[in-house]
Amino acid sequence: MPTSLLVVDDFLDQPQVLREAALQLEYPEQQGAFPGRNSEERIELDGLLPHVSRLVGERLKPIEPSGSHAKFRITLASDVGRGKVHVDPGYWSGVLYLSRPEDCRGGTDFFRHRRTNTDRRPMNPQELAALGYASIDQAHADIVERDGLDERCWETTMSVPMRFNRLVLLRPWLWHTAGAGFGDRLENGRLVYLMFFAAG
Repeated sequence: MPTSLLVVDDFLDQPQVLREAALQLEYPEQQGAFPGRNSEERIELDGLLPHVSRLVGERLKPIEPSGSHAKFRITLASDVGRGKVHVDPGYWSGVLYLSRPEDCRGGTDFFRHRRTNTDRRPMNPQELAALGYASIDQAHADIVERDGLDERCWETTMSVPMRFNRLVLLRPWLWHTAGAGFGDRLENGRLVYLMFFAAG
C-alpha cells in the first residue's frame, strides 16, 4: 500500500528563521530548463532525514549527486523557462513553501497525460511495453520532452495550494510542475526549499 503524496502543515517550528537565511543567499542567473533560480549555497537542516523518513514510513537518504537538494529556489512573475510538466530523480521529493502568507498563490500541480492516460512515468519493463516504449529514456522523450510545454496534452488532476511552512512530499515519478512564479523580488516571490531523497 504505497503512499504517493503527503502534505504536512506547520512543518518547521521556526520557519521564519529558515526564510530569513534564504533571503541572505546568492541566486545566480537562471541555468536550467525551468523558470526561476536556485540558491548557490545549500542549508542542511538538522534532523530532516530521520523526520521525513518517519513521515513517509520508509528509510531514506539524500540523493547522490546532491543536485538541488537542500537548496532554495526563487521564481518571480517575470521568469520564463523551457520546461513545465516533468518528473524528478530519486525516490521522494519535497517542497517546503517559504513565501510570506500574504504573497502565497498557486502551489504544486499534478497531471494526467492525455495521450497515454498516465499520471506518472512507467516504472518497469511491463509498463513500458504496454505503452509501446523500449526504455525509460524513450518514454521520457516522447512524453515529457515532446508534450511537457503543451497544455493541451495534460489534464490537471490535483493542486496542492501554497501555504507558508507547508511541506509537500511527493513521489518524483508523478507528472507534476511548480505553480507559476509571482512577485518582482526575492522578498515577495515564490520561495521554496527543495528536498530530494533516495531509498535508504
